[in-house]
Amino acid sequence: MQTFSPAPGNFKISPEVEVCHRLADLVAGYTDGRGDGKHATTLERLAFLRESAAGTTFKDVYEPTLVLVLQGEKVATLGAERYLYSPAKFLVVTVELPISGMVVQASPSKPYLAVELKLDLTQLADVLAQIETGHLGSGGSVSGLAVSDVGLPLLNSIVRFVQLLETSQDLEFLASLALRELYYHLLRGPQGEAVRQIATNDSAMQRVAGSIKQIKEDLARPFQVDDLAEQAHMSPASFYRHFKNVTSLSPVQYQKQLRLLEARRVMLAEGASAASAAYRVGYDSPSQFSREYARLFGGPPRGNVARLQADKQATAPKK
Repeated sequence: MQTFSPAPGNFKISPEVEVCHRLADLVAGYTDGRGDGKHATTLERLAFLRESAAGTTFKDVYEPTLVLVLQGEKVATLGAERYLYSPAKFLVVTVELPISGMVVQASPSKPYLAVELKLDLTQLADVLAQIETGHLGSGGSVSGLAVSDVGLPLLNSIVRFVQLLETSQDLEFLASLALRELYYHLLRGPQGEAVRQIATNDSAMQRVAGSIKQIKEDLARPFQVDDLAEQAHMSPASFYRHFKNVTSLSPVQYQKQLRLLEARRVMLAEGASAASAAYRVGYDSPSQFSREYARLFGGPPRGNVARLQADKQATAPKK
């Protein structure tokens, strides 16, 4: 299996960007004719992202994920923070976060292309336990979302993982080995501290992740921050600070965004009315739900859902 390597000579672009351009050609081959959106692959945790128009927007809950941009540009928004990522930059999400995104550079002839890899936290912890980690940091919380330049060691390990799609023999065995190498370089890279925290028992980030799980288990149920803090073995002030550092949102803001995203999913997937979706996720007042929905999604529930359905039909591949 051949690794993509930058050609010798003087560069007007960085070696990392050149490798990304070559990988983009491979990904384009897998996504051409399949329309825009996320495309699953035969590797369980690997998907390819493709969008052919600038201005395409996204709002969703991201699981722990690595996204490497190969072509085009995208901006992600979490709370008040904005993150721009372009070829040879990668985004890492280490806890479940409600993230907004918009493609800012793409066209039909040169679409936005990216590699998405869902992180296996169990395997990350196993790799972490076997390497010399050195100083793990102060143990203070760090953001659950970050964007960094990708170095060649991590980039080439991603390339080798993607190239496994070109072989059918021993795919499962080789994928496990390639994924461990990828995780090794991820732990050693610029986002190593955040990745180490989510893979380390009893870290501040893991405690916040545990609280996020409790919030998600019953979105319709109100909670007290003091109760979440006690379950996380933190003082209320410390818990609030760590939660905000990791998610860029307060616990109440976090729950509100998840409620609105779940309500939108219910309306889209199940055809539920706005009032029914509102009560289902914990709103007592449909009018309050509509106001907060419009604030997050840019329009009232009925019109927003209708537009999303129309956009989905318009971008579906032609048969």
